[in-house]
Amino acid sequence: MNKFSAALCVAVLTLVAGASAQADDWKGLYIGGNAGGVKGSSDSFTSTVFSPTGYFAMSSIPAIAAAGKQQLSPRGFTGGGQVGYNFQRKHFVLGFETDFGAMHVNDDFVSSTTYPCCAPTSLTIKQSVSTDWLWTARPRLGVAAGPVLLYGTAGFAMTNLNYQALFLDTFASAHESASIDEIRPGWTGGGGVEFRGPGWGHWSMKAEYLFADFGQVKTTSTNLTAFTPPIPFPTNIFTHQSELQQHIFRTGFNFRF
Repeated sequence: MNKFSAALCVAVLTLVAGASAQADDWKGLYIGGNAGGVKGSSDSFTSTVFSPTGYFAMSSIPAIAAAGKQQLSPRGFTGGGQVGYNFQRKHFVLGFETDFGAMHVNDDFVSSTTYPCCAPTSLTIKQSVSTDWLWTARPRLGVAAGPVLLYGTAGFAMTNLNYQALFLDTFASAHESASIDEIRPGWTGGGGVEFRGPGWGHWSMKAEYLFADFGQVKTTSTNLTAFTPPIPFPTNIFTHQSELQQHIFRTGFNFRF
C-alpha cells in the first residue's frame, strides 16, 4: 500500500468514525413536529329512575338503561409539535418531552327500542363524544444503538372532552338532554423508535405509539318534558356518564441544536 492509499484509508475511517459518533449523540435540546391517527373507545351510559309522579311506567326503566348502554369509537387525526431535552450516558438516554397539537376525534351512537308497556311507540337515545386538542408532558427512557434510539415513555396528558346525550320518544314527544364540556386530565404511556440516517445532520425521524386514558365524566339532569304543550317531569332524574381512552399512532421529525 502506497502513502496515498494509506492516507485515503485513514481519512475514510476518520469520517466514518465521526459520522458514527454523531449518530450516537442524542443529547441536547430538540424541537419537531408530528402527525398521525387516533382510534379511541368510550363506554357511555344513559339511565333514569322510576317515580310514582313521573312520566315512565316501571317497565320502561330497564328498557331505557339497556338502550342507553352504548360503546362509541371516536376516531380521527392528530398533529402538532414537540420540544424536549435528552441526557445521554453511553448507550442510555434519559429525556423529557412535551407536545401540543390538534386531536380531532368524534363518534356518536343512536339506539331505539319499543316501550314494553306501550307498543308500537318507542324511545331513542343518542350519545356522542369528541375532542379537539391534546397536550402531554412525559419523561423518556431509551437505549441508543448507533443511529437508532428505542425508548419508552409515560406521563401526564390533557384534552378537552365534549359529551352530548339526547333522549326522545314517540309516545308523547318526550325530550331530555345533557352535555359535558370540560378539560380532562389523564395519563399516557407508550414507546417509539427514532432514527438518524446518513447525511441527515441534526435531523431525525420517529414513529410512536401512545395510549391515553382520560377517565370518566358524569352528570345528571331533571329537564325531561313530554306532551304538547310540554309538561316537565323533574322526578325522573336522568344519569349520563362516559369515559375516554385513546390509541394514538403518529410519526414525526426532530431537529437537534
